[in-house]
Amino acid sequence: MFKSVDDLQTAMSQQDYIAERGLAVAVFLALKTGKPLFLEGDAGVGKTEIAKVLAALLETDLIRMQCYEGLDINTAVYEWNYAGQILHLRLMEAEGLARDDMEGELFSERFLLKRPLLQAIEKSVNGRAPVLLIDELDRSDEEFEAYLLELLSDFQISIPELGTVKAAAPPIVVVTSNRTREIHDALKRRCLYFWIDYPHFHKELEIVQRKAPDVPPMLARQITAFIQDMRSMELFKRPGVAETLDWTAALIALDQNELALETVQDTLGVILKYQDDVEMLDATTIQNMIERAKVEAQRV
Repeated sequence: MFKSVDDLQTAMSQQDYIAERGLAVAVFLALKTGKPLFLEGDAGVGKTEIAKVLAALLETDLIRMQCYEGLDINTAVYEWNYAGQILHLRLMEAEGLARDDMEGELFSERFLLKRPLLQAIEKSVNGRAPVLLIDELDRSDEEFEAYLLELLSDFQISIPELGTVKAAAPPIVVVTSNRTREIHDALKRRCLYFWIDYPHFHKELEIVQRKAPDVPPMLARQITAFIQDMRSMELFKRPGVAETLDWTAALIALDQNELALETVQDTLGVILKYQDDVEMLDATTIQNMIERAKVEAQRV
């Protein structure tokens, strides 16, 4: 894989992911030890992107399981194709097959619908384990979290009708959480943990310039300074890096070379997703933020 943390950090940079040393160490150790990587942080700071970058670097598949309230084993692991089984059963009855033969036919891999967790256990590309992204685990229920704890211990899944499926090479697991609720300590102990914070000015500026190479340099600095200033406000939802990049793309599409009051007012919906936050930024507040951003952009 990678001989050192520096090699990994360089490789991630080549994929336009700017990782500080601490994060690069956590990813490196997860790859070396085979432990799942548990990433927490506010939405939009780049947790999910790490799994995508790893899949690209390792030239393997990315299997993503999006968590939500009510997620159960049938959706996450496997379920049987009941409609297909019923149709096949009628055909077998018409052919006069014995009951034991019918059961063997019905509960075979032919009718097994493999969901993300089972896919990750079974799948490999040229002998390479896939990257399994368990995204926003905090949105799922504690029952599912308990099942996941068992899976991450043994990397095997029991299917009563077929037996136990065990991973030949355990997948590279990345678990993310926006911390809308606390994840149980038992699961965290199975993982290597890292908190991803909002980036500082220079890191975010580099991200903007990497992801949007067509952005005018002065505008890139103004955007970054404006977003950094906005994050210091008491907002319900502070903008993440994802919103910074979306706003950059919007301003480029509008042929802007610098921040202006009217344009910022027109595009606030790209950055802020709650009306209460939008209402906090009246014209005077926005103009003052623009002026501070321009001063900061000139200073850098």
